[in-house]
Amino acid sequence: MFDIGWTELLLIGIVALIVIGPEDLPRMFHTLGRFVARAKAMAREFQSAMNEAAKESGVDEVTADLKKATSAKSLGLDKLEEAASKFEEWDPSASAAARKTVKTEELSPERAEVAEKIRAATAKSATERKAAEAAEAAASPEAAGGAGSKAAKPAAKKKPAAKKPAAKKTAARKTAAKKPAAGAGGKSGE
Repeated sequence: MFDIGWTELLLIGIVALIVIGPEDLPRMFHTLGRFVARAKAMAREFQSAMNEAAKESGVDEVTADLKKATSAKSLGLDKLEEAASKFEEWDPSASAAARKTVKTEELSPERAEVAEKIRAATAKSATERKAAEAAEAAASPEAAGGAGSKAAKPAAKKKPAAKKPAAKKTAARKTAAKKPAAGAGGKSGE
């Protein structure tokens, strides 16, 4: 409680022996012991009174209800732990087909029907998407005309390259503009 070690107690004992004296020291320890015993008894009485008051007011029932409400099972932590253990046991090297298919025998009839509808809709949208991609791939080389699409790409690359020399020309114009001004200033000074 006070975090006093043996060395501190020994130091206190030596100081008490010197200050109080060897004759009065046993009586002082006896009195101190009785005082500590009374303080402990009062603390025990207070604790028991508080426990009785808690029982009378129903706090024990509330704490029991809170413990039940915050249990792992009521919070769903048991299911979370179960899912985590399944994830830890999961083998990624298993075949993809075995992982993707859901056994319809394990599902209720309604859920099995819904699962089949989802699979059919997914297969239908996949075939439509593939057909659209194939039609787009067939249409784009004919519409753009092979060489035209290649010519558009280099033109886009040349635009940033064209900006850099333009910046150099403006810098050259500024220096050229400064020289005649200096020359004109020199002629006017003559």
